[in-house]
Amino acid sequence: QVQVVESGGGLMQAGGSLRLSCTVSERPLNAYNMGWFRQAPGKEREFVAYIGWGGGDTNIADSVKGRFTMSRDNAKSTVYLQMDRLRRDDTAVYYCAADRGYRFGRALERPDTYALWGQGTQVTVST
Repeated sequence: QVQVVESGGGLMQAGGSLRLSCTVSERPLNAYNMGWFRQAPGKEREFVAYIGWGGGDTNIADSVKGRFTMSRDNAKSTVYLQMDRLRRDDTAVYYCAADRGYRFGRALERPDTYALWGQGTQVTVST
């Protein structure tokens, strides 16, 4: 069974940086569309960023654009979410998701597109 495992969350002061990692147990990683989502208490899960299976289709949410960067290392079967200039409203559980479907664009911003999910990692930003 394919596993998706996140790591790297924690507590950080506003303005600081964290890097989340997500490893997929099945190779090659570039067979998968990969996405990051987050869910704050009392709110719905929301899109943060994705990289499509081919690597050329990428997008990032307006709320984090210019502060967060998603990248992929196929050799390590790992994707990353570099989070800089963190703000208090970035506090949430962050989830990594993977999907092998032939999908592009807006479909990769929807949580229901993804078949595989990690357990989530908590990011808490304090002022």
